[in-house]
Amino acid sequence: MAEIRNYTLNFGPQHPAAHGVLRLVLELDGEVIQRADPHIGLLHRATEKLAEHKTWIQSLPYMDRLDYVSMMCNEHAYCLAIEKLIGVDVPERAQYIRVMFDEITRVLNHLLWLGAHAIDIGAMTVFLYCFREREDLMDCYEAVSGARMHAAYYRPGGVYRDLPDAMPQYLPSPYRNEKKVRELNENRQGSLLDFIEDFTRRFPKYIDEYETLLTDNRIWKQRTVGIGVVTPERALALGFTGAMLRGSGVEWDLRKKQPYEVYDRMDFDIPVGVNGDCYDRYLVRIEEMRQSNRIIRQCVDWLRANPGPVITANHKVAPPSRVDMKSNMEELIHHFKLFTEGMHVPPGEAYAAIEHPKGEFGIYAVSDGANKPYRLKIRAPGYPHLAALSEMSKGHMLADVVAIIGTQDIVFGEIDR
Repeated sequence: MAEIRNYTLNFGPQHPAAHGVLRLVLELDGEVIQRADPHIGLLHRATEKLAEHKTWIQSLPYMDRLDYVSMMCNEHAYCLAIEKLIGVDVPERAQYIRVMFDEITRVLNHLLWLGAHAIDIGAMTVFLYCFREREDLMDCYEAVSGARMHAAYYRPGGVYRDLPDAMPQYLPSPYRNEKKVRELNENRQGSLLDFIEDFTRRFPKYIDEYETLLTDNRIWKQRTVGIGVVTPERALALGFTGAMLRGSGVEWDLRKKQPYEVYDRMDFDIPVGVNGDCYDRYLVRIEEMRQSNRIIRQCVDWLRANPGPVITANHKVAPPSRVDMKSNMEELIHHFKLFTEGMHVPPGEAYAAIEHPKGEFGIYAVSDGANKPYRLKIRAPGYPHLAALSEMSKGHMLADVVAIIGTQDIVFGEIDR
């Protein structure tokens, strides 16, 4: 009688549902997965090594390129690590701006996750809806930093500049007539804060639309309920953080448990799952978007009422204003030294972690007193999640691998680093 053997299948590295340059070697018994072996390193950016040869400030834009869906959150952890080492104070207004943009980034991340996860499983419309809202938030990124993605807006000691008083406007073109342009510019007449406030008013209705399409959808539930179940004990043992951990029923969120910046002043809830499957993690992230919307609204109200500086006045860390630099020799020297030599960070080591959209994103920085990091280690939240892929997918069908990769919300820039 013929011997029945398992066979091996390559999933990726350029697979449309792999969410990055992932090669999975799957061992299959028919269509049932026996083992999944993730091969990583195909998108290696050498960020940690490059940082040793760049000044502290020159490494900041590399952070945007780690998880390229949660750009400012990566910068935030890096700035917090430097601020811990130097002991610099961040102005209150800058802290509120950081918290507001952290939450805008969380919404941006979850919108891309939802659209991509849905399209992987076969729901096309959600993808288009999510990108409609992402455009508005990308415009907020562009308004403050000049870039839609890689912002480099957070700086050690605060943020690069204050929020602008005007929003970019659409212009008439061969594709849009005057009437259409007027409609598009309707909510862009005021400042950036006016635009964000208008978005927070509209956004809950949009989340309801996503839920109408998916939450009780029979096909969606068949593809996600009971798939990739992780118990609370295993989630903790495997090093899960973020929505992956909360989806398993563990109420752990650094914004509440180890608050940083002004999160201790914010009123929001931590959504927690029950069953630890793909469906619960979906519900957790949907509710996280609603909570982020609440936090953004609170930040907008505070920022309206409280003007002030947005970066430290310590010119050994942050450059002086352009006006001062061009009219005062002392400030010119500060500016020149800072941008040629960089800041000197006192010897020591620091670990700073934030509640990144994907989990705990940490930066461990070691300084020997020079103008460059002696060593930089990045704690990427997606790495432990990917390591658990084999355990999560064992016994499931081949098609379920797509749902499990989607629910992990992995991005390869941060995993390969």
